[in-house]
Amino acid sequence: MEVLIWIGAAISLLGLAGLIACIVMATRAKRAGLADAELRDRLKRVVALNMGALMVSAIGLMCVIAGIMLS
Repeated sequence: MEVLIWIGAAISLLGLAGLIACIVMATRAKRAGLADAELRDRLKRVVALNMGALMVSAIGLMCVIAGIMLS
């Protein structure tokens, strides 16, 4: 089950990369000096991506835990 641990770690790192991308996107949107409505639209997309990245990261951590429990 060591393979499951490594696969889960890789999936978790993909989720972490998504979270870092969300931070960068939100920072760029705030610094762009956009109008309120346009800023809200961009941040809505960032929130959707953020939730997806959190889900991917959680699935990866579940794989790691399952691999540890089955070892």
